[in-house]
Amino acid sequence: MTTQTAGIHHITAFVRNAQRTADFYTGVLGLRLVKKTINFDAPEVYHLYFGDGAGNPGTIITFFPYERSRQGKIGAGQVGVTTYVVPEGALDFWKTRLAELQVSAEEVARFGERYLQFADPDGLKVEIVARAAGAASTWSSEGIPADKAIKGFGGAILYSAAPSKTAELLADVMGLVKVGQEGAYARYKSFGDIGNIIDVNVTEMEAGHGGAGTVHHIAWRAKDDEEHAAWRSHVAGHGYQPTPIVDRQYFQALYFREAGGILFEIATDPPGFARDEEPAELGGKLMLPEWFEAQRDQIERLLPPLEIKTSKEGK
Repeated sequence: MTTQTAGIHHITAFVRNAQRTADFYTGVLGLRLVKKTINFDAPEVYHLYFGDGAGNPGTIITFFPYERSRQGKIGAGQVGVTTYVVPEGALDFWKTRLAELQVSAEEVARFGERYLQFADPDGLKVEIVARAAGAASTWSSEGIPADKAIKGFGGAILYSAAPSKTAELLADVMGLVKVGQEGAYARYKSFGDIGNIIDVNVTEMEAGHGGAGTVHHIAWRAKDDEEHAAWRSHVAGHGYQPTPIVDRQYFQALYFREAGGILFEIATDPPGFARDEEPAELGGKLMLPEWFEAQRDQIERLLPPLEIKTSKEGK
């Protein structure tokens, strides 16, 4: 098998309020709600997926909105910052947009690139960088022209409790290549054109704890079921303890915790989010797996209302 992932498949985080989260990721960042479903382990809680127009791997951020969640603390053992990528020349547009929408952003530099760093309403750390790589967005949102829109993930900053072990895993197991080290971070790169650049702290940092405003796990791409099964053997062969393969309806998943405390997932690219909705209707209604359909009325009564502001597919 090819023991190299193309990059990030999705990132999953905890928040408190479903509507507030949807307003931010669709209304501010211009992403599309591509799937409205439930946490299969807690069906009274939404599982919301936001991404590009088709919900392609490498663009998807997902949320579990727990209204009574404690506030999390970002730190070692987590994804510290989620990076989005926009077209070259678009960063100043986003600087202006965030300011107009009263989202406080700080401009920082890392590895010769400019980033806008800010937080979502629950404190999840997000940043935007401009790069040439990656297909342009086809999803249009009010106030965001297509040539400025988010293309997907640029990558992420990992906060490891054991940086050298996490670095070893990225290189020797996940197949990323170290391309530099600067200040507090080492940089690793995969072969994909989005979700492919990962920065890791090189010194120890204070531990984080889960809760609203923190990432639960980061998922990496496997191209199909056959490669996914091979990944499981590959990970186990390097001394990690992957879970059995789990059917998540829109991808197959396996999980393992790496030595730096970060929960990793490997997820298949197929079947994708159009398996149970037409592409033009993604995110339009609550989708349940077959084993929950008999409880639909009860589940819908427990979930809070959720309204998505209008956006449209580019032509």
